[in-house]
Amino acid sequence: MGRVLILACAFMLIVEGVFPFFWPDQWRQTFRKITEFRTGQIRFFGFVALVLALILLAIAYA
Repeated sequence: MGRVLILACAFMLIVEGVFPFFWPDQWRQTFRKITEFRTGQIRFFGFVALVLALILLAIAYA
C-alpha cells in the first residue's frame, strides 16, 4: 500500500509539473484567472475533482 501511495504522489507531481514546465506563460494566466473565481466556484471545482477521484478509485478497486 505504501508503494502505491508513493507512486500515486509521484504521478500527480509529474502531471502537475508538466504544464508550468512546458507552458509557463499560459499556466500563469490560467492560475491568475482561477484566483479571481469566487469561493463557491473554487469549492465546486474541488468537489468535482474529489468525486471524480473517488469514482476512479472505485473503478480501480472493483
